[in-house]
Amino acid sequence: MADLNPQEGIWLLAKCDIGNLAAADLGRITMAVQRRLTQIQYRPGLVDGCLARTGPIRDG
Repeated sequence: MADLNPQEGIWLLAKCDIGNLAAADLGRITMAVQRRLTQIQYRPGLVDGCLARTGPIRDG
């Protein structure tokens, strides 16, 4: 079954890397998330994979 929202795949990728992060405050968590999203942004294959899981777009 395809996901309806491609951003769910992106968040899954981000959470995999920061899921075990022990941060002292929200600022450090925010920086870690921003860093991971930037890494994902520059790997178009990852983004394409998340888009492909949404399934075909149908007219009508």
